[in-house]
Parts: sequence; structure tokens; C-alpha cells
Amino acid sequence: MAEERRGSWFGFGFCGFGQAPGSGRGRQVLSPEPLQTPGSGADVRRVSASWSYTALVTPLAPELRARRLELGAEHALLLDEAGQVFSWGQGRHGQLGHGSLEAEPEPRLLEALQGLPVAEVAAGGWHSVCVSETGDIYIWGWNESGQLALPSRSLAEDTKTIPREASGLNEDGFEVRRTAKGEDGAPAPFIAIQPFPALLDLPLGADVVKASCGSRHTAVVTGTGELYTWGWGKYGQLGHKDTTSLDRPCRVEYFVDKQLQVRAVSCGPWNTYVYAVEKEGS
Repeated sequence: MAEERRGSWFGFGFCGFGQAPGSGRGRQVLSPEPLQTPGSGADVRRVSASWSYTALVTPLAPELRARRLELGAEHALLLDEAGQVFSWGQGRHGQLGHGSLEAEPEPRLLEALQGLPVAEVAAGGWHSVCVSETGDIYIWGWNESGQLALPSRSLAEDTKTIPREASGLNEDGFEVRRTAKGEDGAPAPFIAIQPFPALLDLPLGADVVKASCGSRHTAVVTGTGELYTWGWGKYGQLGHKDTTSLDRPCRVEYFVDKQLQVRAVSCGPWNTYVYAVEKEGS
């Protein structure tokens, strides 16, 4: 049987978001061009195209043994067997966690979490979450709708008029926006982008065992089977009987009231799915 000859991938069409179907020059490629690959001679097994990015499936480096892969709108997270996290793709919203807004063409170790065994990773539209083996939750990326559980300017604007603001990076690298006055008369900070992982504390110090991200919302399950959600809530995806968006973790009382323990959560872009069981003795 003759050996199959190796071919090449070609691309053409719209590339205004940097998808680079061919040369990547300009906003469109009108005729097939050889597909650009991250490394010279990369063995591309499959191409998956989205509205704002192109994913190339290639064999992982020998030292990378994947346990879990999560895909965001423009980035990817990989959890390896040793509990280390790697990220790559677009980074303009800080979703890669490397402390900058630069893109990464290949998996790069998340140095801020090096030495911390990670059990879970989740990729949202433009934010990321991981859960350590000890139940701590780390979060980074875009905070447009409070999905990082940090003060969000857009949520504040929903309740009151925000005065003229100044913006810049603080000493830790956060993109911080400050209004003229906060409630106590001092400038009120809003975190727009957090470009590296930061520890997030849940109410009562609850430990986290599962996490999932939607386009702009976040959901976690605690070790006691409670569900907390926050972020964008326009379509009821937070589960709090309203369409309010939140920039702080809030427990979903439905499962508490029904004597249900949450075991798993999976977020779609604008919705949330939960697996729950009856509490013992209920």
C-alpha cells in the first residue's frame, strides 16, 4: 500500500481579526494561499475556524501531556498531568495571564502559577479561571461585566452616573480606571483588565471544586455542593431570578431551598447548566 503523500493547508477569505487564513496581510485573502503556521514545518492535522480566530491542531510537544483543554473565544488553556497551566492565543484582554496584552502563538507556561498544583481550568469568552488542588480559585482577563468578581465600571453605570475618569496601569500591572469621587469621597477604582492570575475569596472562605465560564459570566461549585455565580446576567444565566449583573460571587439560593447538592456546572456563552442531587436525609 502506497504511503500517503503529505499535503499543505491553504486559506482564503476574511482575516480582519488576525485569523491569517493565508499571508494575513490586510483584511481579506481573495485567492488560496499557504496557511501560516506557528513553527517551521508544523504538522497540522486539522483546522478549526471561528469568527475571530483559527485553531490549528498539531501534535503537542513530547513534554506536554494534556489532562484538560479549554477554549475561549480567542484563547486556549491547557492543564497538563503535572497540574501546570499553559495558555496561548490572543491576549488583548489579559486572558492569557502572562502579565501583558500580547498574543502567544504556542502554549506558554503560566509562570505566576508555577509550583501550584492545579486541578481545574476554565476559559470564558475573554477571561480565565483555575482551581488549585487545595480549593483556591484564581481568575484573570477581562472584567467588562464583573466576571472577575472585581469592581466593574459598566455595572456601576447601571445604577448611577459615573463622573469623568482617568485610567492607567497600577504598580501591579492592572488596568485601573478611577472616577472623580467614590462613595467616601476618594477616587473609586474599577478593574477593566487583570492580566495575571489573582486569588479570589468566596464568602465564608468556601473551597471550590469545579469552575466554568460563559462569555462574560463565571460559575463555581464548592466542596459542600453550593453554586456561586457572578458576571453578566442579562439573560438570567446567573440563576438569581433576575437579569442583574454582579461583580461579586453570589450563592444561587434555588439549590439551597430545594435541598440539592450541586455536583457539576457547565456554562454556555449566555446560559448555565447544573447537575445536582438530593442531599442525604432530605
